Amino acid sequence: MPVCATRRMNDKTHRRFPSPRLFAGVVAIAILVVVAYWIVTRTVSALPEPGPFESSMFTAVRNWYIDKGAAHLHSKVPATDASEISAGQGLFSMACASCHGTDGRNPTNIGKSMYPRVLDLGSPEVQRLSNPELFWVIKNGIRFSGMPGFGNTLSDDEIWQATYYVRSLGTAAKEK
Repeated sequence: MPVCATRRMNDKTHRRFPSPRLFAGVVAIAILVVVAYWIVTRTVSALPEPGPFESSMFTAVRNWYIDKGAAHLHSKVPATDASEISAGQGLFSMACASCHGTDGRNPTNIGKSMYPRVLDLGSPEVQRLSNPELFWVIKNGIRFSGMPGFGNTLSDDEIWQATYYVRSLGTAAKEK
């Protein structure tokens, strides 16, 4: 086959497929249309349960931030006397029970109306956090979740007491 014929065949083949720039442009426009549709059809209401994708994305990002924030903290020796846990329970009653419920396990109507929903503090999801991670969450809060940070209103010792109380909720669950 002459070289000219081969070149003409290759030119025809290249004409069948769009250029990489055109392809990238079409893909970008398709992505923008999907994102725009999602934004327009979604709501920021906290009433409906979030879907699995939204929940898993929020959980992954939240856990990453907690890990990052607590990485430099050193755990205090866990409370060995009941007075530390009892003091934490008193702080919990004043600052946390309005959302997490008086026992920390049964969220109030306020907690049930938030997104993300308030967690049972004795649940494996909460209890798998290390003491420094629990401390960090109580001290700093979780932005856009309804969980306030108490670092401006409680001392570190008081936050450790609240941490010990939350940890004791997991122990109480195991005993039942």
